[in-house]
Order: sequence, then C-alpha cells, then structure tokens
Amino acid sequence: MRYDGRKNNELRKIKVTPGYIENAYRSVLIEFGRTKVICTASVEEKVPGWLKGSKQGWVSAEYSMIPGATDSRYQREVNKGKLSGRTQEIQRLIGRSLRAVTDLKKMPDITIWIDCDVIQADGGTRTASITGGFLALKMACQGLLSEGKITENPINEHLAAVSAGVVNDQVVLDLPYTEDSAAQVDLNLVMTESGKFVEVQGTGEEHTFSRDELNLMLEYGEKGILELIEIQKKTLKTIVIASKNPGKIKEFKTILEPFGYTLLSINDFPEIDEIEETGSTFKENALIKAKTVGDKTGFIALADDSGLEVDVLDGRPGIYSARYAGEGSGDEKNNQKLLKELEPFSIKERTGRYVCALALYNPQLNTSEIVEETCDGIIINEYRGEGGFGYDPLFYLESLDKTFAEIPLELKNRISHRGKALERLKKLMGNL
Repeated sequence: MRYDGRKNNELRKIKVTPGYIENAYRSVLIEFGRTKVICTASVEEKVPGWLKGSKQGWVSAEYSMIPGATDSRYQREVNKGKLSGRTQEIQRLIGRSLRAVTDLKKMPDITIWIDCDVIQADGGTRTASITGGFLALKMACQGLLSEGKITENPINEHLAAVSAGVVNDQVVLDLPYTEDSAAQVDLNLVMTESGKFVEVQGTGEEHTFSRDELNLMLEYGEKGILELIEIQKKTLKTIVIASKNPGKIKEFKTILEPFGYTLLSINDFPEIDEIEETGSTFKENALIKAKTVGDKTGFIALADDSGLEVDVLDGRPGIYSARYAGEGSGDEKNNQKLLKELEPFSIKERTGRYVCALALYNPQLNTSEIVEETCDGIIINEYRGEGGFGYDPLFYLESLDKTFAEIPLELKNRISHRGKALERLKKLMGNL
C-alpha cells in the first residue's frame, strides 16, 4: 500500500465536471486527486496560414499554471517574456496527442484550440490535461456537428493519458507530487482506446530500469488509461434527474440504465436549492427544472413535471399535484384532500388522467427536447396496493382491474404516463 492507501496499480480519485466555464464554447474541470485542470475548447473558423487551401482543419493546445497552483507561487510565464521549455514540451504533447485521434479532413477550415490551465498541481498535470483536453475536444466536435458546421464526427476513438513510475523499487501508477519528486523512474503514457500508443515518455532519474519494470509500467498504464476512458464515456452519457423523489428516480433508473446511461439525481448535488416552478403548464415547469439543473451541474438534465388531472375538479390538482394540500404536505395529506373533494361524486364521474411532461436539456449544446404523455384512469375512494407513490393507490385502471400501486413496476413503466413519455424521449436522445 502507498502513503495514500492506494494499491500500486490504482488511479487516484478521478472527477470530471463538464461545463465548468460558462463563457467557453466547451469546458471541463478534471481532477486527478488534488491535481485540478480546467480544459476549455475554443473554435475558430480559419486555419493557420500554412494550411490554407488544404481543405482540412487543425487542433492546437496551450498549457499554463496559475500562480497559486503550487505550494510556492508559480511566476506567470508572460512576465518572464517567454515560455519555459517544460511548458512548450507539454503543450506540444497535448496538441499532437489530440491530433492523433482526429481526422482533420472532416473539419475543413476549422481550428479547435484546447487550453489547459492548471489551477492546482499535485503531479500528473500533463496527463490530466490530455485526458480532460480530449473530453473538451470531443464535446466541441459534437457542438459543431449539431450546428451543421461539420458533417462528420472527426474523432476516431477515445484517448487518455496517465503517469507511471518506479518509487522505492516498486512500479506504481498515477504519481502525485510526493511520489513523483522521489521517483527513480518517471513515465508518461498516452494511449488510444484500441491500445495504440501515441507517446511513451520514460526517463530514469539517476536510475536505470529493466525491461520487466518497463513492461509492468506499460501494463499499469494501459489499465489506468482504459479506466480513464470509461470515465470519459460515462461523463458523456451521464444524465442528472432533476428530482429528489425516490419513486421517480427509481422508475427513471429502471428504464434508462439498461441503455448504458449513468443516472444521477439532484440528491447527488446538495448545493442545488429547491427549484421554483413558475410555469403554468407541465411542459413549462419540466423545462425550468431541466435548465436549472443542467446549467448548475454541466451534465445533461432530465426533468419531469407530472401530476393528476381530475375532470370533475376542472383539472385539479394539475401542476400543483405534489403540493395539493400545501407545501411539504406529502402523499398522505394530498390523497386525503383529493378524497374529500371527490366525496360528492360517484365513481363513474371520477375520471381523470396522469400527465407527464419530460424535458431533456443539454447545457453543452443549449438544446432541449420536451414530450408529454397521459394515462387515463378513475379515482377510487379507498387505498389499494402497497407500491407506487403519490396518488397511485387511488388511481384505478379498468382494463387491469388494479390501481397503479397494485401492479409491478415493470408493467407500470410500460403503460404509465411517465413510461410512455420516456419511450418517446429515448427516440429523440440522439438529437442531444
């Protein structure tokens, strides 16, 4: 075990936050343990002079560290009058690594700049920059596709980078500064998803290394890079459910997780306050929630606004279904108020429907899709069933002779307002 408790072939904790810089075309904050790098993508509809007329594009990179990134102040290189050899080496490495997986002919007359700014350094800044820079590049290309500025995806495959080395005669992966500064051997590895090397930088620090040690560093590096690529993919396929309701979250996860999506909820983001639903329709409220959560987290957000409309109550409780008996009232009080208002009416008169509006919002592209579906039923005067949530124990389906609370979740997801809306939305997800 290492000083931080990791195994020799274990990565530090990796965290990715897309959309970290609002003004950038695309951006991510990537964290390798305590190392934090902001990677932004900027697009210019021109190419360097030496590429004019070539009908291809270009990808270039710049790298820097802010003064407070290290324990002692790091002097800005602009004040030195020139870039250090280290900075030039790193930004060239980032640029050629990203170009290695980019078909430049598919982005004619377009330059994508990837800027990697280290805001906290604890070893592995170049490898974090390449791994995060690829994500920013990938998202930029998705944006250009959605805007019609390119017609084909120029990214051939995923790419990531990681460090390895020999410390105290042990081969280790992903070195923080404490290990890196004492390493006998330092190696940086850049590799594609298909296992092809872009760069192998291995140096003995007053120490030689054997073929066996090299092979083990490559083995650890490959393992780490494949794990990083999985994190990249999960980041691109992460959806945050704009709800704290455990019933809704469970239904969404049951339907979407089999399709490879990583599902989070706003329970995973305690900094998000209660969202004020100021819309006058289910669709308006769903979009308000999706945009709020998407803009705050940087991830694609899925919001549902759903409720029960009862015909003899002129559509009440409608958009106020979750707070029908007052703010924070809960299911029981809402159900009791509904039963009280329906006492004068016969069962046959108690027709109504569940309504679900779903909004899917991508903050990276500023695009959204909204669908709405319904499910008809009757409001009975007694609770039936132990499942479901909300008004489900009172919502009776004549065709099944059961309430929503009496049927299995799998069946409910097929026939419910939310299940039908999700089926429609899944067909539109490719647009985002």
